[in-house]
Amino acid sequence: MTKVLSATRRVRKAKVAVSETNLRRAAARLLSTRLVCTEISYVQRELGASATQEELDAKILAVRALPWSSIVEAD
Repeated sequence: MTKVLSATRRVRKAKVAVSETNLRRAAARLLSTRLVCTEISYVQRELGASATQEELDAKILAVRALPWSSIVEAD
């Protein structure tokens, strides 16, 4: 008997740290402007300690479209 391999293979995507440095580098690559501290804090709150590069890129692009009141953390 021959074994048939599954047609679907699970591809694991590498995760990167959601650090201020990585966020600033991704923003420089995706946007032509820098992220402000409030936007960096928001992305870090939303993504946690690590995320895939695609998730990081999507969140950085999305943060600019959000209203400021949803980004700012209430005291």
